[in-house]
Amino acid sequence: MTHTFVTDKLEKQLISYRHWFHEYPELATQEFKTTKKIKEILQSWNIRLLPTALPTGVFAEIGTGSGPIVALRADLDGLPLQEATGLTFSSKHPHVMHACGHDTHIAALLGGAFLLKQQESKLPGRVRLIFQPAEEDKEGALQVIADGQINGVSSIIGFYNNPNYSTTEFGIRAGVVSGAIDKFKVLLHGVGTHASAPQNGSDPIVALGAQINALQTISSRNTDPFAAVVLSITHVAAGNTWNILPAESFFEGTVRTADPVVRTQVKKRFFEIVKYTAKAYGVTAEIDWYAGDPSVNNDPHLVSVLAKALNNSATIYPQEKRLGSDDFACYQAKIPGVYINIGNNEKISAHNSQFLADDKIVLQGAIFFEKAALSVLADSQQS
Repeated sequence: MTHTFVTDKLEKQLISYRHWFHEYPELATQEFKTTKKIKEILQSWNIRLLPTALPTGVFAEIGTGSGPIVALRADLDGLPLQEATGLTFSSKHPHVMHACGHDTHIAALLGGAFLLKQQESKLPGRVRLIFQPAEEDKEGALQVIADGQINGVSSIIGFYNNPNYSTTEFGIRAGVVSGAIDKFKVLLHGVGTHASAPQNGSDPIVALGAQINALQTISSRNTDPFAAVVLSITHVAAGNTWNILPAESFFEGTVRTADPVVRTQVKKRFFEIVKYTAKAYGVTAEIDWYAGDPSVNNDPHLVSVLAKALNNSATIYPQEKRLGSDDFACYQAKIPGVYINIGNNEKISAHNSQFLADDKIVLQGAIFFEKAALSVLADSQQS
């Protein structure tokens, strides 16, 4: 891509920012250094900051017109992983790592902000910059919404870096492209006893095993085979020694679905299986169910606007549908939005201690943010 305001110096500066954020990752709602650094950069470019009651996260705005407001979003937080990439700019924070590419998202949005600032007087509206805390945990998007940061915003744009594609390949698709996420915890209460006399108690471990197997029949026997459903039990705990049957057992996990009707159906069947299986095994069940983010659902009109804007400068492919979740969906539940993929030129998937992302994605992302904002504002003006 070529651009009037893009120089080698700007690209090097953005990459240096990316390396700094990668070296100093912070967990959800703890992004204090990250927040401070972003504010310093934006203020050095005379980009006005917006007030917030949130302890972390940065919100800013470019433009002075009375036209529509389009928001651009990047996420800030890292993951609780010990980095094993061997990069010269590896994490300096033990057991915290940018293993999901949020460092590239931050640097790209900074670059987009710089490019848009150069054109501020010509903008037919305003651009809201949302550097969001806590995407990986603690529902940062909901915090941002409650803080009023999307008030008055007509649309929102974001991107996620995607392994197995080059940095010039952009994945775009209208409609649902990710899974809704639900989380569950189940505590089974039985009666503990000596392992040699199970008849004197109610074994919660046997009940737990039966429930693990029974719950897998939800996707295989209770939902349409063409419906996307994944139920994963990820943590199991019971007992603490070899000769005692414990009084309690525990398991937790997640459900991913793509259809709201199926999502409701799975929850209903989950509760039935857990409650009735527990009863059959002589124990009781305590269920903690947390309804998380909905599916990322890209607005068809905005998708067409962005695809047209990118058509001459990038290779566009149909965005893959996956059951991973992103709280960007929470914004889309309020206002139209598009969340695309940009290739990161690497093979290792995110949430891995060896995850890498190519520095080239930073400039590509910056230009994407700029083009997205300009094209959406122009379209809104024509409408």
